[in-house]
Amino acid sequence: MAIDRTLYREVPATRALWGAGLLLASFLVAGLASFFYVEHHGHAVTGMTNQVVWGMPHVFAIFLIVAASGALNVASMASVFDKVVYKPLSRLSGILAISLLAGGLLVLVLDLGRPDRLLVQLTHFNFSSIFTWNILLYSGFIAVVAVYLWVQMDRTVHPKWTKPAGVLAFVWRLALTTGTGSIFGWLVARPGYDAAIMAPLFIAMSFALGLAVYVLVLQALCALSGRALGPERVGDMIRLLGLFVAAVLYFTAVQHLTNLYATEHKGFEHFILVDGGVYTTLFWGVQVLLGGLVPLAMIYAGKARRQGMPTLVSALVILGGLAQIYVIVIGGQAYPMELFPGYSVSSDFFDGAVAAYVPSLPEILLGLGGVAFALVATGVGAKVLRVLPSNLSDSNPVTKG
Repeated sequence: MAIDRTLYREVPATRALWGAGLLLASFLVAGLASFFYVEHHGHAVTGMTNQVVWGMPHVFAIFLIVAASGALNVASMASVFDKVVYKPLSRLSGILAISLLAGGLLVLVLDLGRPDRLLVQLTHFNFSSIFTWNILLYSGFIAVVAVYLWVQMDRTVHPKWTKPAGVLAFVWRLALTTGTGSIFGWLVARPGYDAAIMAPLFIAMSFALGLAVYVLVLQALCALSGRALGPERVGDMIRLLGLFVAAVLYFTAVQHLTNLYATEHKGFEHFILVDGGVYTTLFWGVQVLLGGLVPLAMIYAGKARRQGMPTLVSALVILGGLAQIYVIVIGGQAYPMELFPGYSVSSDFFDGAVAAYVPSLPEILLGLGGVAFALVATGVGAKVLRVLPSNLSDSNPVTKG
């Protein structure tokens, strides 16, 4: 098989790589400083309130967790669906998946309010809660992907066990993303969350966001280490990304059309689609247009193969994904809960009023710190492990498969 003849090498410590590492380290330090600042002063210094209890850190955390599942796209295409052209890229896929999940969980841990009591949450389980199931899914995902990565790298077990390990990882990642989407789908008290479509929507989002992040990371590592990366190889992934973006748009349309059909959700749909201010702007302008329709037009117009276009397409998909998660998480909390159906409710506690939320700088820096941690972990993994082929040019018959 082609994968057995592919030459893998650690990423060399070039000056450009050190520069990127120092830049990411500065975001890590800023994220830690933000954590200690919020830990000392309390969540009163953030934009979060009693109405909006999940803020910008949760947007970043959910983005990283969802992208972690989708980052295994490349490895799954290679081992589960036997696409030979993806096999030289599958090791990096596993490293990136673990790193993204670790970065997302780090943001959540630092935003618990009492991170020193994390051990209690890890040893006392309430199996009627989706959050408990997600803890098991997240820890299991790291273990499964680690074994999957080891099977790929150990040539004595690789030929026999790669596909079974890949199938297990593929099924686990679907379960993980289903659990993440179900956090919102099972919250019946919020009209913006209560929808079974959330699980498949999050799965589609994971495919798109994970592959977009992978393309950017692969391009960055090859550029920083001076390795060739063929445009046709990247073009194959971008064309696949187009299918995932179309799937996200489809499930998003189904979500809102279904809500419009249900009377109890019509108020929320009018809020998001028509009269939601920043949430409406983010939905139509960033999520649908910049993060969906524009990348699709670029991909299927044949412009995605041009130099720099894969980077732009992937960046737009990531921007649209962040906007989509922001609208789901923050917009779903901003819209008031219907405490007494059929009645108008108002009080000094903002009952019946749209909640205001403006992300604070510490929240943004904490989220960016999680992103930086994921990227640093990926870079360290590529530096100490042989996960990246030395030549990924289109003319290389070995790595092309």
